[in-house]
Amino acid sequence: MKNYIYLTIILLLFSGCKQNLQQPVARVIPDTTHINGVELIDNYAWLKDKTRERPDILKYIEAENNYTSSVMKKTKRLQQNLFKEFKERIIEDDMSVPVKKGSYYYYSRKENNKQYSIYCRKKDSLEADEEIYLDVNEMAKDKKFYSIIDLKVSPDNNLLAYGVDTTGAEDYLLVIKDLETSKYLKDKIPLISDIDWANDNKTLFYSTTDYAGRTNKIYRHIIGTEQKNDKLIFTENDEHFWVWLSKTRNKKYIILGTASKTSTERWFLNTNNPSGEFKLIEPRSENHDYYVLSHENDFYIVTNYKAENNKLMVTSVDHPSKDNWQEVIAGRSDVLLYAEVFQDHLILTEQKNGVEKLKIMNLNSNTEYYVDFEEPIYTFYTWGSSEYDSNILRYTYESLVTPYVIYDYNMDTKERTILKQQQILGNFDKSDYFSERIYAEAEDGSKIPISLVYKKDLFYKNGMNPVYLTAYGAYGDDFDPYFSSLRLSLLDRGIIYSIAHVRGGTEMGEYWYEQGKMLNKKNTFTDFITCAEYLKKEQYADKIIINGGSAGGLLVGAVTNMRPDLFFGVVADVPFVDILNTMLDPSLSAVVSEYQEWGDPNDPVYFDYMRSYSPYDNVTRQDYPHILILAGFYDTRVNYWEPAKWVAKLRANKTNDNQLLLWTNMNAGHSGSSGRYDYLHEISLEYAFILNILSLK
Repeated sequence: MKNYIYLTIILLLFSGCKQNLQQPVARVIPDTTHINGVELIDNYAWLKDKTRERPDILKYIEAENNYTSSVMKKTKRLQQNLFKEFKERIIEDDMSVPVKKGSYYYYSRKENNKQYSIYCRKKDSLEADEEIYLDVNEMAKDKKFYSIIDLKVSPDNNLLAYGVDTTGAEDYLLVIKDLETSKYLKDKIPLISDIDWANDNKTLFYSTTDYAGRTNKIYRHIIGTEQKNDKLIFTENDEHFWVWLSKTRNKKYIILGTASKTSTERWFLNTNNPSGEFKLIEPRSENHDYYVLSHENDFYIVTNYKAENNKLMVTSVDHPSKDNWQEVIAGRSDVLLYAEVFQDHLILTEQKNGVEKLKIMNLNSNTEYYVDFEEPIYTFYTWGSSEYDSNILRYTYESLVTPYVIYDYNMDTKERTILKQQQILGNFDKSDYFSERIYAEAEDGSKIPISLVYKKDLFYKNGMNPVYLTAYGAYGDDFDPYFSSLRLSLLDRGIIYSIAHVRGGTEMGEYWYEQGKMLNKKNTFTDFITCAEYLKKEQYADKIIINGGSAGGLLVGAVTNMRPDLFFGVVADVPFVDILNTMLDPSLSAVVSEYQEWGDPNDPVYFDYMRSYSPYDNVTRQDYPHILILAGFYDTRVNYWEPAKWVAKLRANKTNDNQLLLWTNMNAGHSGSSGRYDYLHEISLEYAFILNILSLK
């Protein structure tokens, strides 16, 4: 075993009237690995500590945080002003749209100066007395981090099951509360993920995670019994696959799903027969992805089998295998299809040329139509809480200039009822802003969409505007053009906000995703560079600030190495920058399943390709833009040591005096602070960094 050598941190103080911390210098301790005939030397491998307890590493991170605080001290007033702006735009006493479950209406609300939500319900009528069943502010008052997931009420509305995480590591503990007595049951189960109730109100199904954080097992639990007596229902032994649970809209079946990045498999169980056996719908096969919707005695199947962008099939519950599927809607090469089902309607989302359309099909009359949206660039999402036997579809609509609106939409009469419209306090007027979509052309002829929003009276197409350019480009996830009240603090200072819809997402269909993964991953980076160059060429941009988080952090890390001259500043949130070393450690969260996204570096072909773009491995001696990097100490998706190592190597190699700052949140994980005001403080730090380097106030 290699002995750990404790870090020596140089903390020299400038002499004079002001004393500031000098940049921390991480000691170089070469760690050598031989793989695929290549010698890898990692000078900062010692920063990796899965226990998160080593004093030398804690001291180094503290030094980095102190240095960042020292450098950013001059922006303290600006940060305070930004935080004040953020707060003044939001309604602090706010309430969600109630959702009816049985005889109760469930909703959550927030109160002024309180960090967390308060969960409430009313029986029979919204005019009834309010019952608070969870006040997260009280539950979290002695905690620096507090997160709850998967709140599931039993069918009879008497029991509440949910998961609790108090570090940010996403290690959730299942707890169950009796809503009639307000007491917690003795049933407590660690390391859970998904939860679903059977209809008997005493049987609970849950998933658990393995050593690497992969959900790999499904159990059946009977309320009031010990965990050791829980029956193991399903084990996923293939480390490429994750398992989960969901319930169909008609509440008839619990679906057990297991999926890799390229294949899926579904099983189902009647919720009225919780002691029964899950039945397989269609066995997994390579590159076959499908999901299941329950309708009366049939299953609708959305599948990519012999379809480039999905097609819709139907089959009986009694004969659910692929041999019995019958086509309802054929696949189309230019339209990516998703579906939901109600008793009398099919809800179709059709994505074409980066824009989603909502189509309603009446299953009784066989008529269909599209829902009209008033803007060319927008996003919408439907609510899973809409009742199966209803003709009312609940959905949320928003755009880069339009705050979200929640509608109840009558699918028969086409009437829309506004249930809630996000209010932006102050002098906000959506007509003061303008959004548009433009397209940059890559070298191979691909047209890359760019969504833009800016304040009209501060926009001049003369190449003098600062631009904030962001992207994600991984896992097939789209970057939807959503509204943000926080973003107004940039727009109102003349900054253009832009999204590069680069390959790696599915904005332009499955092909767009396939062209941004595995041995095509570099398309994501060159697309982003092409978008930045196009913004300059077309006189939108002067100084460009780029941002990306997680896999988007990989993107901004890679392009910063490739074209540091193109970007003025970089904000990297929990950035996945040490991809080669991480993917060589299968004990870390999700690594094996990620082989189908990035490739297996134990294979020389993928090793060489990954090594050619890995941000950490490709840091060189050159000038770099201003860089702010944010990490979560308890993050298990992108562990704290990735950004820490990246900063250390950048410091040792950068040849200019631009700012290089690392801030590690010691009380959070991948998603940052859990409290809403703490989160606003994090954003105020990011925005203050951007405005400071741009000399804006």
